[in-house]
Amino acid sequence: MKRSEYDERALSEIHAWKNPEIGWFGEAMKIINWPLDKAGNLILATPGLGDVIKKSVQGLISYCGDLAHWSVQTEMISDEFRKAGHAEIKKIADVFHIELQQVDRVVGWLAAKYKGIALAEGATFGMLGLPGIPADIAALITLNLRAIGEYATYYGFDISCQDERLFAMNVLGLASSPTDASKSLAMAQLVKIAEEVAKKRTWKQLEEHAFVQVIQQIAKALGIRLTKAKLAQILPAAGAAVGGGFNAYFTSKVCDAAYYLYRERFLAAKYGAEVIEVTVEPAEDIDPHYPEEEESIP
Repeated sequence: MKRSEYDERALSEIHAWKNPEIGWFGEAMKIINWPLDKAGNLILATPGLGDVIKKSVQGLISYCGDLAHWSVQTEMISDEFRKAGHAEIKKIADVFHIELQQVDRVVGWLAAKYKGIALAEGATFGMLGLPGIPADIAALITLNLRAIGEYATYYGFDISCQDERLFAMNVLGLASSPTDASKSLAMAQLVKIAEEVAKKRTWKQLEEHAFVQVIQQIAKALGIRLTKAKLAQILPAAGAAVGGGFNAYFTSKVCDAAYYLYRERFLAAKYGAEVIEVTVEPAEDIDPHYPEEEESIP
């Protein structure tokens, strides 16, 4: 099938997003983040305090996924398509029968909605300082999983499926990655799942305990990364500004990743798996194998 001009342009945008040029700002952020990362490691390694923070965050994260996915109202999204003139959309999978340009129009300014919510939520919890961090991170992850769930649903994917939940968690893993190595690992997982689905291979269902274990691994990494990133909120004067600013920044990265990756998968469903731009080779298995969390935290 010949690709439309709009689809070709979309694929070019997606490939450019996957392979960004790191400018002076990106290099500066690496320098700024280094001491904050080390300080975060020290606090999380502190006997008593570090354990309390980690256990609180990880305990709350375990409830985030189901809550976020449950809150995505598939029928309302289908109704949006019908109101936009697509009466043929009876169920969300019918979205694959219309053009990407038409889907993009319905999606509209979805990212702006979530960035605004994240800014307000982060500012509220940020005023609480250190005690507010666990609840703040749980709320942030729930919000962003819901954002990913909405993007997935708009582009025709069923977020109740096991592979889609793994994909969503790895989108968070990509957005939160503090190093090039962890970004490559997250992208490898995303490519593996995207290619398997696009090639219509039967997804080998994981044993429930194995699936839970992988999700917990990703959740643990997220908890550690986000906690270290938000420890500047312990400064009372900076708490609300840092909390709100970071949450909006993180949500922006998540929404960008979801927007580009689900559009790419939409086009892969239409044209074949070969349209998926392989920035890194697909992972061999679904275990995230994040290295820095194992090395940095006792």
